[in-house]
Amino acid sequence: MKKITSKYELKGLTSDDLSEYLESIGEPKFRGQQIYNWVYDQLIFDFNKMKNLPLSLREKLEKTSTLNSLNFTTYVKSKNSGTAKFLFSTQDEKKIETVLIPEKGRNTLCISTQVGCPLDCKFCATGLMGYKRNLTAGEIVDQYLLAAKEYGLENITNIVFMGMGEPLLNFTNTINSLKIFTDETNAGLGRNRITISTAGIAPKIIELADSGFRVKLALSLHSCFEDIRSKIMPINEKYSLESVIEALKYYAKKTKTKITFEYTMLKGINDRKEDIAALVKLSKKIPSKINIIPFNSIKHMDPGGISAELEPTSYDKIVAFAEELKSYGLTVMLRDTQGDDIAAACGQLAVKHM
Repeated sequence: MKKITSKYELKGLTSDDLSEYLESIGEPKFRGQQIYNWVYDQLIFDFNKMKNLPLSLREKLEKTSTLNSLNFTTYVKSKNSGTAKFLFSTQDEKKIETVLIPEKGRNTLCISTQVGCPLDCKFCATGLMGYKRNLTAGEIVDQYLLAAKEYGLENITNIVFMGMGEPLLNFTNTINSLKIFTDETNAGLGRNRITISTAGIAPKIIELADSGFRVKLALSLHSCFEDIRSKIMPINEKYSLESVIEALKYYAKKTKTKITFEYTMLKGINDRKEDIAALVKLSKKIPSKINIIPFNSIKHMDPGGISAELEPTSYDKIVAFAEELKSYGLTVMLRDTQGDDIAAACGQLAVKHM
């Protein structure tokens, strides 16, 4: 648990953690479950409103603890798609973004796990803002809780760890947030409604497989060729695609789930005939599906170097690319761009002035 000034941050603690904390301050353990239910089922973040707690305990909690992980800063909604982007500030005045994506029959919350990102993927705005720190489990969970305050718990049907940062580089806090998101004693979502996206941290993929959560896993692939992938994703120099593919094979076998390959289309870089052949070959090795993603502009970050040179593949060519992959029997989804008018589309999340 993380201290904020002299108080303990209780958001992000599991039911067992809360019970242990209550015991540590001289209170019955069952009070932890009561607080847990207030926070995660009732979305109550004020101790004084937890009416089944004795007044003496509420007063003690006010002095020793906090339920304020994030502060709501601002909110903007796309006129084109209804996509909503939240800007939150942490207690140490860092800024993060969270996006709610409305789709037919579901509403997906895209949450962040780091302030910025250390990976510097050349097509992603988040990398251009640099890396500040990992988010706590409370700050990860609070994005969901504060968005649910606005939309209702029942209206957020899916969570994707695809916002700012690399979830597997903040492994412990990501796992602790999963314990809460999948907890059936509260309004848990279930593992089939949660997806973690990674740029390919091979040892952590294996560790995630062994964690027992069996959530869906997506790999930011973007090229099947080591040299091209290293050019646009520097993390490939540390964890080669070959090592990542071996880890994905292990994950798919251990969890009995399909891997999603995320593939952002970049003109002249990964939209060639040889890229189709390589994707077909890779997909034969692992139970998988491919998400084809149009490249969304990152010009709002004033990029330099290769990032400034990247161009999107034309839409017609993207459709032809996807159709040819399908002709080989692959499961292919062409993702619609949503929220680009508010810089909330895939790859656009960033706070320019930190």
